[in-house]
Amino acid sequence: MFRGTSTAIITPFSDDGSVDEEALRRLVDFQEENGVDTIVPCGSTGEAATLSHEEHIEVVRIVIDQAKRAKVLAGGGSNNTAEAIVLSRNAEDLGADGVLSISPYYVKPTQEGIYRHYKAIAESVGIPIVPYNVPGRTGSNVEAETILRLAEIDNIVAVKEASGNMEQIRRIIAGRPKGFEVLSGDDSLTCDVIALGGDGVISVASNCLPDRVSGMVRAFLEGRTAEGEAICKELQPLFTALFVESNPIPIKHVMRRIGYGNGAPRLPLLPLSAEAAEEIGPVLASLGL
Repeated sequence: MFRGTSTAIITPFSDDGSVDEEALRRLVDFQEENGVDTIVPCGSTGEAATLSHEEHIEVVRIVIDQAKRAKVLAGGGSNNTAEAIVLSRNAEDLGADGVLSISPYYVKPTQEGIYRHYKAIAESVGIPIVPYNVPGRTGSNVEAETILRLAEIDNIVAVKEASGNMEQIRRIIAGRPKGFEVLSGDDSLTCDVIALGGDGVISVASNCLPDRVSGMVRAFLEGRTAEGEAICKELQPLFTALFVESNPIPIKHVMRRIGYGNGAPRLPLLPLSAEAAEEIGPVLASLGL
């Protein structure tokens, strides 16, 4: 259902710290005009952790209202199952095509606790749910066996895998039921995940180069491997540069350069340091950014 390229969009801010609605709407247009299949607001890249509930819901509403072709997979996760259910129901009420739900962070639940968390969310809404496994942010891994159990639940339709563990990803792909999608959550591993049989990416880099990232993914999925590999090689320095400091610090810096928001994340994140900006500058220049 979410096969192809999905962009985990930034939440652009104005100088007074509020959500920049005008820039957000232009960003949705930019993504659609450049071949992105799905737009993902209020994920980690969208700074969901620093948005109020009211802002979170408003960002999702704006993106759904502005999107004319792309699907909207709204961020709706929490370390509190009841809160995740509320956010998921809000996304459903607003008309989202699905919910991206990060695994419970900080609390470090057991695998059975993770399973029951997602099962409760899935039972609370009628739209598709996509678990998001990112141990580097959550402090716990959603193991392959747990993902495969969750894949048996009707409206859990995919996983965003950002564990970096290719053997784990291979086991999920090999054991998944028909129709269950495996999406890379790491730009630098997208080519490898698709080569294993994965279905696409939820990307940070496609914020600024949606045409190139979507073209790369489309080439791989359509069997034009040499073309996909050429684009992947071209973009690999960008994939690395966008994590020179914690995401979304670098991508917000890039998006300010091309006209989307003021480049500043919310505290405790800071704008990109001068040293990091100097380091990634040649990469951005080489790509016309």
